[in-house]
Amino acid sequence: MKKLILPLLLLVAFGMLAAVESDPSEVVGYVKYDLYAAKNNNIALPMVQTYAMASDVGNAIPGATAVRWWDASASLWRSVTKVLGNWNPTTNFAVENGDPLQVYTTTAGPFYSIGDLPASPLPTYVLVAAKNNMIMVPLDKSALVMASDVGNSIPGCTAVRWWDASASLWRSVTKVLGNWNPTTNFATEIGDPLQVYTTTAGTWPGAKLSK
Repeated sequence: MKKLILPLLLLVAFGMLAAVESDPSEVVGYVKYDLYAAKNNNIALPMVQTYAMASDVGNAIPGATAVRWWDASASLWRSVTKVLGNWNPTTNFAVENGDPLQVYTTTAGPFYSIGDLPASPLPTYVLVAAKNNMIMVPLDKSALVMASDVGNSIPGCTAVRWWDASASLWRSVTKVLGNWNPTTNFATEIGDPLQVYTTTAGTWPGAKLSK
């Protein structure tokens, strides 16, 4: 997954095409997620975009037929699906900056979350105790370079997982007797959608925007 955040002034090519001057204080960027065909793929919405509903995200992804969010309390995915070219209005749901999502698409290719940097504070998440919870590594948490770093920043966390779409399974590092397994530990980056298990209810890093 590739990430890039830079001043809008540096986007010279776009500026020349637009033939307008840009405010150098504006900052834009993108996060790229590679999607596999006929697979469930986990993405997130780290940058400020115009998506209001899950169907808007689905419409931005060629071949997408389902968009899901993880209901930690019920331990299941809530889903809106596309049937005969239309998204089900009954199960459609609102999306917000920072939401981790799962999408199913029949077409392989990249999905870009591209836009302005979100205003502070960045999204944070309500974590349910003794449950798997979905989070996104916030854009101001570049110091969390390993899954164990993410786990250490969450009270009571004993597992951190990432979804391997190509294999359709979770890759996991667990904490046993106070130590993270170095063999299964993995690198993380800002914008990564992850699943964490914690024995302690709370918020990370603060209070999540309500869905």
